[in-house]
Amino acid sequence: MRKILAVLLVLAMVLALVPAVMAEGALEPVTLTVFIGDPGDAPKEDNKIYKMIEEKFGVTFEFEYLAGNLDETIGLKIANKDYADLFCAGNSADLAISGGAMINLLDYVSPEKTPRLWAHIEPQKARLIDKDADGNDVLYIIPNYGLADGDQIVNSVGGPAFFVQKQVLAWAGYPQIKTLNQYFDLIEKFIDANPTDANGTPYIGFAILCEDWRHFCLINPVQHLMGRPNDGEVYICVTDQNYEVTGNDPSVPYKTETFIDKPYAKAYYKKLNEEFQKGLIDQSTFTDSYDAYIAKISSGIVLGMFDQTWDFGSGTQALTDAKMYENTYAALGLVYDPEYVNGVEIEEHYVNGGLPNVRRGFGISVACQCPERIVAMWEEMLSDEWQILFNWGIEGEDYYIEDGRLLMTEEQYANLSNSEWKLENKADGIFTNSPKKQGYIMNDITIGDQVIKAGNCWEPGNQPEILFGLMNDYDKEFLSAYGYKKFGDFVNPPIELAPYGEAWQINYDPVDTEHTKFLQVQDQRLPEMIMADPAEFDAKWDAFVEEIGPSAKAFEEYMQGAVLEEVKKVVGE
Repeated sequence: MRKILAVLLVLAMVLALVPAVMAEGALEPVTLTVFIGDPGDAPKEDNKIYKMIEEKFGVTFEFEYLAGNLDETIGLKIANKDYADLFCAGNSADLAISGGAMINLLDYVSPEKTPRLWAHIEPQKARLIDKDADGNDVLYIIPNYGLADGDQIVNSVGGPAFFVQKQVLAWAGYPQIKTLNQYFDLIEKFIDANPTDANGTPYIGFAILCEDWRHFCLINPVQHLMGRPNDGEVYICVTDQNYEVTGNDPSVPYKTETFIDKPYAKAYYKKLNEEFQKGLIDQSTFTDSYDAYIAKISSGIVLGMFDQTWDFGSGTQALTDAKMYENTYAALGLVYDPEYVNGVEIEEHYVNGGLPNVRRGFGISVACQCPERIVAMWEEMLSDEWQILFNWGIEGEDYYIEDGRLLMTEEQYANLSNSEWKLENKADGIFTNSPKKQGYIMNDITIGDQVIKAGNCWEPGNQPEILFGLMNDYDKEFLSAYGYKKFGDFVNPPIELAPYGEAWQINYDPVDTEHTKFLQVQDQRLPEMIMADPAEFDAKWDAFVEEIGPSAKAFEEYMQGAVLEEVKKVVGE
């Protein structure tokens, strides 16, 4: 009975807050088509959150998830003007925007019409709002992540890192692994002592995902080994230490260069060449599809890889579902050994300060017949009540409140790691790519007769009582062996976000031809070098540097100017 009353109370509050545009058309059913530029599964027909959305907003959804190459898929949709109402182009967002697929949300979002949405984006509007060719302000996508309240929460590494299975670290006596050589030495020694898993399947020492836009797993490690957070395909010198390593002129602010053709990049790929010859790197790694890569991770045989946490989440989920906790991963912030960088000690800075996920999330396509209705829905979904519903679920069923704190039983928390349960009980397809609250709950919230006190976390996985109290026993013991409280302790605390944000968010369209050539050369030549006879590596590297030179120079020059323009937008001249 309490559960039913809680649901009714939540719905009553939500209905009372629905803006006028929703109230006028709330009873007229509409089906919104949704494209999501990542693989995924559609929710079950009886999904309880989508049923609540349908009841109160009159909206149902038809989902299309990515199947195939993202750029090709977006290109075909642009050519055919085949646009879903809600359009998430993922890492090809700039392609969709330049192709004319998205409407300008500023026609519908303002302090007067949508105060919640405006308050959500206003602190970062300098980064989020661009100019079109005519000099008009434009906003095509409200970020799906990165606009958080309160201090930054870093309980784990959500972005790039070198990953290693926990069992490898445990086997070695829980060592501190800080450099590239230490990392590969560790994996090599583990495989020498444990060549196969319990089923007799050979372990893969290191996997490199190269398919489509996910080739960042092959390309991006160099900048991180130099100690920097993720700037995409350029390395930006911002400290005296970095200038010393690269030999750049410290009088140039935010000196930007392509890194893939520099001597410090050669060190990484030569190391991969050595490991490939030893058999430590998966022999089919350069031809594996994303699905094949995830299947290998899900089986527990991949000991290490460079990736971003969100990219292989389904593999981690499969291991967690199977209670193969020892095969899940710790994220390490590796740097170059001094021998690779003129004897300099590199300081690790993998995690950036608070960063809006610029141009990532849902936009509304030009084909949509009811943009006002979608914006009004987003506005209402940013209410405290809806955010609790999306994040935590239904009080008494999916979580409980005790002394003003949001809590879960062990079973309730386990549900969040159950993919089948989520298809029936979460609205991830819509919520993941929609505007959302993150970080800390800043003010008290009343749900029915219960008060959720300020200081709770919007996301259950960040709530301390849950993160630590309901952590599985293996992970508790693993962290205790290191004297850590959370997996984020394996890397240094976040550094202050540079004024340009992260350079991968800059629009490459003005230099698209050169950038495409730049990537094509990397995608072709780097695997060839890694697999080559070691005696041929130096010659192949020199040929690679010469071949990529023209496109690298054009891209580098463009990015140098673009980075400085971003700085001007945020801090002025």
